Amino acid sequence: MQIALIGLPNSGKTTIFNALTRGTADVASYGGSYSKPNIGIAKVRDPRLTKLVDIYIPERVVQAEVAYIDFPAQADNKGDSNNISGEYLNHLQGADILTIVSRTFEDPAVPHINETVDVVRDIVTMSDELLLVDLQILERRLEKLVEGHKGAKIDERDKLDRETSLLTRLKADLESSIPIREQAISQEEFKLIQGYKLLSAKPLVVVPNIGEDHLADLDKLETNLTNAMRNKSINLAMLCGTLEMELAQMDSCDEAEFRQSLGVIVSGLDRMVELAYKTSNKITFFTVGADEVKAWPLDRGTTAQKAAGKIHTDIERGFIRAEIVSYDDLIMCGTETEARRQGILRSQGKSYVISDGDVVNFLFNV
Repeated sequence: MQIALIGLPNSGKTTIFNALTRGTADVASYGGSYSKPNIGIAKVRDPRLTKLVDIYIPERVVQAEVAYIDFPAQADNKGDSNNISGEYLNHLQGADILTIVSRTFEDPAVPHINETVDVVRDIVTMSDELLLVDLQILERRLEKLVEGHKGAKIDERDKLDRETSLLTRLKADLESSIPIREQAISQEEFKLIQGYKLLSAKPLVVVPNIGEDHLADLDKLETNLTNAMRNKSINLAMLCGTLEMELAQMDSCDEAEFRQSLGVIVSGLDRMVELAYKTSNKITFFTVGADEVKAWPLDRGTTAQKAAGKIHTDIERGFIRAEIVSYDDLIMCGTETEARRQGILRSQGKSYVISDGDVVNFLFNV
């Protein structure tokens, strides 16, 4: 899963990136322009994996991973879609989730690009920038459809007319500040526009970056801002970037102790991963054995045969059946052998829909 971090200059975006990836990217160039994005990997901490390791004692343990991409903010960017183009646009279009980092903290040493701090205004500014990019994409496509219609054969014109009608409708809603993800689009229509990789169709997460002086009011602030943004299809989690970055560099024991003293028990990384899974409608299944115990992220609603393809295309192609036991049932039984004896471990065919926490062994023949 790839998550793109975007935001206005001086929003603390790179600080958040370092907190989430335990990275050390330079955060000193306030308002500067970066030529390349920062890319980092975060391991998904799942307590279920630890208990499975206790059962199988494998040679190798593989956690699920989330890739964070911290995109450069242009020093003169106040919400201008001209700043999202070329390689920058390609990277954003390849992301699974877009995350807007917006500052709530006051710091005279780090002036806001718009002079005053207004978290809602900045969120809307960045959201509108994504809409403007999509409008430009649709306008270019509509121009090509008009040109293509002139020389099209009669049997091709109906298809072009349907696409023109759809894009015209989507464009009108975008002009009314309605992102693609909030528009009424059928599955068939969504398939038609999937190739355009529209940014406002992607799941959106908002991270208000608060100062340490607001930690005591974090829950209240988060509730108030969630209510203020209730008409937007976004998911929101407040983080204190500077604190989370400092804690991320600590030894795990020291970090846990310090968090306890501050009352910030759940790490920013864990909160963001949980939110990413929720936002993108992901679940986790596990493969286990003496050689390896591994967690696999998966789209909710995926069938067993398609899930097998996550491991290897040959397993999907030669799929016979899947032996499945839920995580809770396996922990209750203590061993796979006992789960099989009790009839809890079961065989499922290719159309079985994988559930969160399923422990799966795929049988295949190629």
